[in-house]
Amino acid sequence: MPNPPVVPSSGEPPALYDPPELTRENWDRAGARLLAKLIGEFAYEGILRPVPVGGAEPGVHTLNVPAGEDDPGSGGVLRFRARRGAYGSWQVDPVSLTWTEAVDAHSDPGIGTCTGAVPTPLTDPLAFLVRAKRLLGLDGTTLGHIIRELTVTLAADARLDHTALPAAQLADLGYAELEGHQTGHPWLVLNKGRLGFSATDTALWAPEARRLTRLPWIAVRTDLATYRGVPDLDSADLLYSRELDADTRQLFAETLRARGLDPAAYLYLPVHPWQWDDVVLPLFAPAVATGAIVPLPADGDLRMPQQSIRTFLNTSHPGRLSVKLPLSVLNTLVWRGLPTERTLAAPAVTAWMHGLRDADPFLRDVCGVILLGEVASVTVKHPLYDGLDEVPYQYKELLGAIWREPVSRQLAPGERARTLASLLHVDKEGRSFTAELVARSGLDATTWLRRLFASLLPPLLHFLYRYGTVFSPHGENAIVVFDDQDVPVRLAVKDFVDDVNISAVPLPEHDSMPPQVRDVLLTERPEFLTQFIHSGLFVGVFRYLAPLCEGQLGVPEREFWSLVRAEILRHHARFPELKERYEMFDLLTPRIERLCLNRNRLHLDGYRDRAHRPHAAVAGTVDNPLHQP
Repeated sequence: MPNPPVVPSSGEPPALYDPPELTRENWDRAGARLLAKLIGEFAYEGILRPVPVGGAEPGVHTLNVPAGEDDPGSGGVLRFRARRGAYGSWQVDPVSLTWTEAVDAHSDPGIGTCTGAVPTPLTDPLAFLVRAKRLLGLDGTTLGHIIRELTVTLAADARLDHTALPAAQLADLGYAELEGHQTGHPWLVLNKGRLGFSATDTALWAPEARRLTRLPWIAVRTDLATYRGVPDLDSADLLYSRELDADTRQLFAETLRARGLDPAAYLYLPVHPWQWDDVVLPLFAPAVATGAIVPLPADGDLRMPQQSIRTFLNTSHPGRLSVKLPLSVLNTLVWRGLPTERTLAAPAVTAWMHGLRDADPFLRDVCGVILLGEVASVTVKHPLYDGLDEVPYQYKELLGAIWREPVSRQLAPGERARTLASLLHVDKEGRSFTAELVARSGLDATTWLRRLFASLLPPLLHFLYRYGTVFSPHGENAIVVFDDQDVPVRLAVKDFVDDVNISAVPLPEHDSMPPQVRDVLLTERPEFLTQFIHSGLFVGVFRYLAPLCEGQLGVPEREFWSLVRAEILRHHARFPELKERYEMFDLLTPRIERLCLNRNRLHLDGYRDRAHRPHAAVAGTVDNPLHQP
């Protein structure tokens, strides 16, 4: 693993950071893969419209790229091989990508060739982006920012390639360690842009750096900071007594007393070092000057950043809570801060969700679903920004902390957990992580997939149908729990306050919802509430898992989706009294709206500041593979 840059002591000349992963081999390999993803995802969302060649070349497509007005020689034809899949998806073969320059006015894009020109392999997504700027409809501002995000994403992919492990070794890693080997959001092309981070910041704090760190803490006076906790953590002192050693608590108190300050008037919370330097010190300077915010030493625990960047798992004491911190970095569509009102409400949302599960024998005893609760929070309001409705939302997410239950303390002996995203991983030799797990399980592939769907779907479906409540079960939020033979056995879910939505049509089951929870949870009409399962799980994960299973496990994609449908119908048969809910929340409708994540960045919101967080764009509809067996 590459070493992070070293910050020189005073008086020494700065040493330039020379990342060893930036080699031509790593760059070209990662570039071809990212270009194939770009073409496939943009085609899925209807941003690009490739045409099939037909004839004796099944699966071959071309894309005519017109020349720009300012660069008449930039046009040409992109040619590639792609496999079409469920929801109208595209899997583009990176090796097949070729570019043919338009050398004269007689070019015929309809047949995918340009007179007199020779096709050449294309592995550079940046070159394609610039050539296709007119076709993509990008204005200059958006193009400039996208080039940066795409370059940084590609550099992160090159680093992942440089430190990649084979699937067999990845299968032996623990939950926290495996996270650092994941390649990011499978749907979003610009999935590691991290605007705000320098190259040094990335080497220090990105998940693929796999760097253990000790987090510094701060003390914030209680006229700025507010504590909330679930019933068994109803005071900050209870939290600190479990999360901090006695010596650390004593050190914090002594630090305050040395300044003539009363520890009883303060709340403690960890802070990301980058956030402290780039955001807290500049924007909370008056509070620091008056002693309302006081920097404290780091605690003694080593923590590792996870895929969300802002969440840290405690590796020194795995049973201690994970901590989620605001990070004012623009990544995968949004600024990665912590909204003030949601941070304040997180423990109340957790208590309500836990109450639903604990009172429901199916969820509690049959599914054994693990809800990784956000059990405590410290919210820090900015004295000015939080009172201004019109300012960009990033300025209302600056400082605070959420403590979340770790999955490790919820596992039975012999169980192990992995994020759902890990099942999409393919190593440098082309070996699928899922294929490795299936081989280890001793089961045939179809039986293993049935076990996977039987672990994931029943609790998600029951929350939807019985309680009109959905999670966002994408690859990072959904965690698969395996037995000691690597067979899927149950589901763990996280990220409640940000990603739980409820039906806009009131249901009797919502009567127990506390007002604080009702005020903070977003609502959606019933026909759109199903999108959280469709787009989060089926489109966002299974759309990629299905072709992997066909290519590496021999399970045809049509059979894959038939197995998913069968699990849904099995759940319907188990609870016939909910028939009206199955019609209200119809997952088997012939077509669904096509949610588009990449369109948001390219055409909808771009990089402009907004007063509220953006949402996915909707563009047309697609066939639902679950409609028919």
